[in-house]
Amino acid sequence: MKKILHLLESDATLTARQIAVMLEKEEAEVAADIAAARESGALLGMRAVVDWEKAGGDYVTAMIEVRVTPQRGEGFDRVAERIYQYEEVQSLYLMSGGYDFLVVITGRSLREVALFVSEKLSALESVTGTATHFLLKKYKEGGVAYKTAPEQQERVLFI
Repeated sequence: MKKILHLLESDATLTARQIAVMLEKEEAEVAADIAAARESGALLGMRAVVDWEKAGGDYVTAMIEVRVTPQRGEGFDRVAERIYQYEEVQSLYLMSGGYDFLVVITGRSLREVALFVSEKLSALESVTGTATHFLLKKYKEGGVAYKTAPEQQERVLFI
C-alpha cells in the first residue's frame, strides 16, 4: 500500500489502472487498497498544485508564527482546533522552538490577512503573540517545483 500512496503523493492524477500497470498488480487490488487507505484515514485527499500567478489569481500567502498558552488538561490540541476551523487557514503545524504554531493562510490582500490576524487569531484568549511573514515567491510546493519562464531564468556562464 505504501508504494501506491507514494505514487499518488507524487501525482494525484494517476488512475488505479495506471498504478496497477506500474506496480504489476491487478487494477481491482489497487482500487481496493486506495479505498482502504481512504477509509483508514491514511489517504486524506488528493489535490492539484496550482501556480495561481500564471492562472491569474491574486492571492497573498502569509505564514504566521503563533505563541499560545496551552489549555489545562487539553494541551495544544484544543487551541489548534479553534485555529484550523477558520476558512483562511490552509495549514497549521505545532512547532518546536521560539513559537508554538505555524499558521499558513491565504487572503485576497495584505489588508485581509492583517484583519484575520488582528480580529480572529489574536483575539483568541490563549494566543499570547504573533509574527506574520508574507510569502514573496514560491519555488517549490508539495514536492513540485515552479518553473520560471525562460526570460526569467538566470544565465549560466561557463568559463
